[in-house]
Amino acid sequence: MADLEYNIDDSVDITDVVCPTTFVKAKVALEELDEGQILAVRMNDGEPVQNVPRSIKEEGHQILKLLNNEDGTFTLIVKKVGD
Repeated sequence: MADLEYNIDDSVDITDVVCPTTFVKAKVALEELDEGQILAVRMNDGEPVQNVPRSIKEEGHQILKLLNNEDGTFTLIVKKVGD
């Protein structure tokens, strides 16, 4: 997929959990990265897509892209900011 022009350092799949645990799992994965590293978060459509990007942005991290996987899931590409 030519759309992914980022070097993904880690990824987390939160399709098996529900809000608010979705954000908690994404936040824990981000905490394990170093500043500037990139995390891919795979999540379901609906509440996670509405809430997780907003919550991550409120934490001060940079949302790079939200990709529709065309299977009812999305992949959020996040750059960790600050430590």
